Amino acid sequence: MKNISILLTVIFAFMSCNCQKKAVDQSSLTSNVSSVNQQAKLPKLEYEANTRGFYQKIIIENQEMIVSNDRNSSEKGTAVKISDSDFKELISAFQTVNLADLATYKDPTQKRFHDGAAIAHLKIVADEKEYQTTDFDHGFPPVEIEKLVNKIVLLGKKE
Repeated sequence: MKNISILLTVIFAFMSCNCQKKAVDQSSLTSNVSSVNQQAKLPKLEYEANTRGFYQKIIIENQEMIVSNDRNSSEKGTAVKISDSDFKELISAFQTVNLADLATYKDPTQKRFHDGAAIAHLKIVADEKEYQTTDFDHGFPPVEIEKLVNKIVLLGKKE
């Protein structure tokens, strides 16, 4: 009888330790997921392109996008949620951008000088600092930010 009670006590002790271990594993998993979500943050992106007869402004912030096609409108526009796959592509494209050099990127074409393309620029607001490109032709961004700008414009067309 004494052996049975000792055996049951030992089994109970091992089982309770295993339950605590599972609870600890669950909490560490939850903290890992939240840290991944925080790493996947994207700063505020503002893309603007305009000519005399064309205007487009795309603002991306917090996995939402606002597209405006009227420069004189007082309305900001409606926020549209960006899909997870598109958001991951944006993050991937953004990670290749060097914010400190953003203003020095050269435009590959100058069609905007003779109304051959809209004048465009990209502004990134990160850590309460603004980084902005020099003007470039809409549809022909600098090579260093081409993937990011093309993804932003493509998302703006979906809206």
